[in-house]
Parts: sequence; C-alpha cells; structure tokens
Amino acid sequence: MPPPARAVASRSGRKRRKRRPVRKDRPYASLTYLLAAVLGIVQGLTEFLPISSTAHLLLVGQLLGFQDPGGVFTVMIQFGSVLAVMWLYRAKILSVTRGLLTQPAARRFTAMLVIGSIPAGLAGVLFSDVVKERLYQSPGLIAATFILGGIAILLIEQFRPSPVVFEADRTPVSRAFGVGLFQMLALVPGVSRSGATIMGGLLLRLDRPAAAEFSFFLAMPALAGAFLHDLWKIRHQLASERAAEIAIGFVMAFLAALVVVKPFLRYVARSGFVPFAWYRIVMGLAIIAAMGASWL
Repeated sequence: MPPPARAVASRSGRKRRKRRPVRKDRPYASLTYLLAAVLGIVQGLTEFLPISSTAHLLLVGQLLGFQDPGGVFTVMIQFGSVLAVMWLYRAKILSVTRGLLTQPAARRFTAMLVIGSIPAGLAGVLFSDVVKERLYQSPGLIAATFILGGIAILLIEQFRPSPVVFEADRTPVSRAFGVGLFQMLALVPGVSRSGATIMGGLLLRLDRPAAAEFSFFLAMPALAGAFLHDLWKIRHQLASERAAEIAIGFVMAFLAALVVVKPFLRYVARSGFVPFAWYRIVMGLAIIAAMGASWL
C-alpha cells in the first residue's frame, strides 16, 4: 500500500530543510572569512605606516561590501596590530616594567609615554564618537586628507630642522608631549596616526628612525586605550556567530604587523618617507576619480 501523499510531502520537506543550509551558508561563510582575512592583512600592513589604516579599512571594506555592524570587527582586529608591536618590543616592555621602581631611566620612559598619550587620549574620549558618526563615511574627506598629508610629508622631509634626538627612548618629555599633540590629528580619517606622530617627531628634531620608533612606542598606550574605550561601547554587540571572522581578522592583522614593522624602520633609515607621500597623493587622486565614476 503506498504511503499517504501527506507523509511523502512531509518527508520531502524535511529533506529540503536539511539541505538548504549546506547550499547557502557555506559559500557565504567562506566569502566572509576571506574578506575578514583580507581586511586583517590591510589593517596590519597599514597601521604603522604613514598612510592611514583607518582610511584603508573603510575604503577596502566599502569596495568589497563587507558589513561591520557597530564597528565590532574593526575594533577587535586593530588590537591585533597593537599586540604585534608589543611582542616585537617585549624585551623593552619587560625591562621597563621590572625597573619601574628602581631605575630612573625606566621611570622617565614611562613618563614620556604617559605624557605623550594624554592629548590624544582626551581628544579621543571627547570627540571620537562625533568624528566616527560624521566623517567616517566621507570618501571625499579621506581623499583630501590623503593628498594634504602627502604634501605635508614632502614639505617636512625637505625643510625639517636638523635632528638632535637619535634614540627614541631618550626623547625628552617635552618633545614627547609635542608629538602627542600631533597624534590628536589622527582622529580624522586619512590623516594616519603614525604619519602624524612621525612627522611631528621630525619637526621636533627627532631623527627619522627615532621618530618612527617613538611612534611605535606611543602606539602601544594610544591604541590599547582606544581599543578598551571602543570595546566598552560595543560590549553589547559582541556576538558569538562573528567569533570566527573576528579571530581570522585578528590573527592576520597580528601577523601582517609583525612582518612590516622592522623592515619599515630599516627602510626609512635608508630612504626616508617621500615614497609614502607620493603613495598618499596618488591614492587621494584615485579616490577622487573613483567618486567621479560613482564607484564609491
């Protein structure tokens, strides 16, 4: 006796429901993980170069159609870059930590970073939300800051004063505070935190490698503080289903930053920052062209 039609339909319906996730979810997940890896690499490669990691993340994410509700993904992977530079300078961090109570040099180094971090820390607490809401979705602003930043680098490289500080950890506290004031400019997307601090260091008479390395030192409290601030704000938006893509982006950002930092120091000691200036100018013009073609 053949089974009732309702039973046959019920069994076939169950089969279709079981197969549907396999056909649709896996390709979507694979694509999302690939985009997460690409964005993680972009973040790690650009965080410590004077070309603005924030602008690159915004532009690449927009071009690839990557959705980041609440900025959760961006916040989490940026900490991967921070951990990379902390790992590279782990011996210095341990030395300063152990000697904080007994060694004047360790206390002076700590004071240098704390005082240098105050301006950007205050500016971030007061203005970061307004800047993100009003400026982060403006490709035209990013294009302008790319071009103006590139021109500024060319002018500073040409007319900067003679350096008097050749070791980053011997930067006077007053000059560290001055570099911290330049770091406030990094709130604007496209300016570049590392670019602002490095160029500020050159103007305050740090040598090129010293200015770049001091920028790395200053990045540790600045980016760690920004991470904790943003993490607190998005704490209710963290979702377990996004854990895999966040982990992939985080690891790729860590590895990419790990690869780029030391070669960058060697390169700028030999060749300076002019190539980065021209990169910024070309990128800014390309963004304007893309806007004209309605790609952004």
